[in-house]
Amino acid sequence: MYNTDELQTMVRERRFTALRIAFAQLNPADIAEFLSEELEKMQLALIFRIIPKDKAADTFAYLDGEARESLIGSITDHEIADLINNELFVDDTVDMLEELPANLVKRVLAAANPETRELINRFLQYPEDSAGSIMTDEFVDLKAGMTVRQAFDHIRKIGEDKETIYTCYVIDANRILQGVVNARDLMLSDYEATLRDIMHVNLISATTTDDREFVSELCSKYDLLAVPITDSERRLVGIVTVDDVLHVIEQEATEDFELMAAMKPSEKPYLRTGVFSLARNRVMWLMLLMISATLSGSILMHYEAAFAMVPLLVALMPMLTDTGGNAGCQSSTLIIRGMAVGEIEPRDILLVVWKELRVSLLCGAALAAVNFVRVLLVYPGQTSIAFVVSIALVATVIMAKVVGSALPIIAKVCKLDPAIMAAPLITTLVDAGALLLYFEIARLVLHI
Repeated sequence: MYNTDELQTMVRERRFTALRIAFAQLNPADIAEFLSEELEKMQLALIFRIIPKDKAADTFAYLDGEARESLIGSITDHEIADLINNELFVDDTVDMLEELPANLVKRVLAAANPETRELINRFLQYPEDSAGSIMTDEFVDLKAGMTVRQAFDHIRKIGEDKETIYTCYVIDANRILQGVVNARDLMLSDYEATLRDIMHVNLISATTTDDREFVSELCSKYDLLAVPITDSERRLVGIVTVDDVLHVIEQEATEDFELMAAMKPSEKPYLRTGVFSLARNRVMWLMLLMISATLSGSILMHYEAAFAMVPLLVALMPMLTDTGGNAGCQSSTLIIRGMAVGEIEPRDILLVVWKELRVSLLCGAALAAVNFVRVLLVYPGQTSIAFVVSIALVATVIMAKVVGSALPIIAKVCKLDPAIMAAPLITTLVDAGALLLYFEIARLVLHI
């Protein structure tokens, strides 16, 4: 196998024959990584033309968005037409067009033949996050009356241009989905058996308007290589394959991580995103959290007389607020993850809150016991203060875990992404609640 340094040397020395031989032995994903990360824009089109024709389309599909845009802008209309009309699968073409600027989209559509252009436009009409937007129409369809022998003949005839032949779909004359047969079923059945007798009729499918996350959940739950996609009248219009599902999972996980870190999701990789774009994605959330943190300041001002009389209360505040924030983040993270993988549904909110309430009592009691001893060791004779802080700690942990577990579920009910109810927002809310509980308990116990 060839490493990056060897390929770079071939490019630098213009040993294009050797480079073509190397590309013939490499996986398209590895070639795409080399093109995307190691080559300058001026070299991209030249080196792409060296890739063997049978690997060029697959390599193009693996390129990142910036490399695709650069390449489309550099190659000829004839090369674009050949790529779009003959090589790329429709779902890959649609994915590419969604990332390209308008002028390049116009150029690509102009290069496509009428049939391909009509198909692309139809796919582009589906909502961005729907199953229809990520499906492909390159699947094998069969008829229930076919024999296994006829099915094999049909697959040999059309299978080369299909995205997958391992799962085939049985439809009737109106394209209504009737069943599914896979390669194993066909290979182990008698040649004269009909597909009606061997197909699976307990169908797992989605519609074009279903959320793409729902499709990924189906693949994960039922270990599917592809999910059939039907229209509102149950006519088969496409399939979503597992490679597209993995792409969806990666995108959704990235988006959730960014939301949980209080950032607006970015569509570009970190190293390819400009400084101003990164700042813009972060500053609004930071500003919102900064303004919301003024609530904590208002609470401190309200209880100014309390910590003026007992200054030790101030020294113990950071421990209390930090513990509350950490406790809330633990709960919110578990609930967000549980909702993402389908373990927790909005209807489970009472069960979740009840469980977190019991967990918080145990955690709070353990933390309070240790804290009581710690305060007495550090500040001898301050038994009342140790008692106040320990009681406030139990109350804070209970409040933090209940809030941290309930807010993501409430967000889901309100049609919001549960990931926004993560560490930064939970911490800000819990800090204010912890201070309020702390000083109210101190006021009642210490009579200040």
